[in-house]
Amino acid sequence: MTIEHIALYVRDLEGARAFFERYLGGVSNQLYHNPGTGFRSYFLTFDGGARLELMSRPDAVDQPPDPVRTGYIHTAFRLGSAEKVDELTARLKADGFEVASGPRTTGDGYYESCVVGFEGNLIELTV
Repeated sequence: MTIEHIALYVRDLEGARAFFERYLGGVSNQLYHNPGTGFRSYFLTFDGGARLELMSRPDAVDQPPDPVRTGYIHTAFRLGSAEKVDELTARLKADGFEVASGPRTTGDGYYESCVVGFEGNLIELTV
């Protein structure tokens, strides 16, 4: 069994799509739009086949951005090397995104950083 995709509601659909394309190499499909509900979405495909659905609709409700709460907390991207983690973390920081932690080796042996990405969504970058 494999996870088919993960979905994320965002306010700025085009900005979110650009973020995941620019920094993480996502390849987007064509926009889907349901005029009855205002729902819009893109599927982005990443190396290895992982997919992320970015969605928006006018009646979506914001949740408090507390990193210590129940539910999904971050999306992790495997970059392949510590050097790539360091480079992308530095690039995101230089472009104004907050680095929440790292790069570092965690107590359980992962080399990673965590960046507060587009619209406050946590992005973990790992080897």
